[in-house]
Amino acid sequence: MSAPHRLRADAARNRANILRAARSLLAAHGEAVGIDEIAREAGVAVGTLYRHFPTKADLIQAIVADLVHRILTALDEAVARIEAGGGAFAELTVLTERISEAAGVDRTIKAAVGNLGGIEADPRLAEKSGAVLARIVAAGHAEGSLHPDVTAADLMLAMTNLPGDDLPRTARRRWAQLILRGLAADPAGVAPAVRR
Repeated sequence: MSAPHRLRADAARNRANILRAARSLLAAHGEAVGIDEIAREAGVAVGTLYRHFPTKADLIQAIVADLVHRILTALDEAVARIEAGGGAFAELTVLTERISEAAGVDRTIKAAVGNLGGIEADPRLAEKSGAVLARIVAAGHAEGSLHPDVTAADLMLAMTNLPGDDLPRTARRRWAQLILRGLAADPAGVAPAVRR
């Protein structure tokens, strides 16, 4: 009776190792990384990888879907802080800067953010991300920090088109600052990007 349970635990561990290895290699090298390399990094046979993910596209989609869920969790947490009395624009600033920074060092983050607007695996994610961003926009309008014509679609447009590792860090930070100035009710009040 314990053998099937052990097999299920082994299968779950293999799947987790495959996802971890793929995420790490894809973050560093992009989609050009090979299945053999991912299997080797995960410590599994190629056949084991294919049992969990029949195609490389399935593997990438699983990683991106997981990251999309993490981004949505971060958005939900930002809304919770806003509803607890935090500033909407302050939360938007932190989100924009963190996502921009992460996309510069992790190619899968950029892919996940790019999919917020309509990931094929679960179209409800697009609805949820739009709804959460609409709550941030409403809070920003209520506090007077967001320009009156800014919409959730504008935030989605900004986030799904952020630069990745194709730009140096200073340029990505400048991009975030310019986006935030464009969203602000008072662009002069947006702090300049910190030079590091």
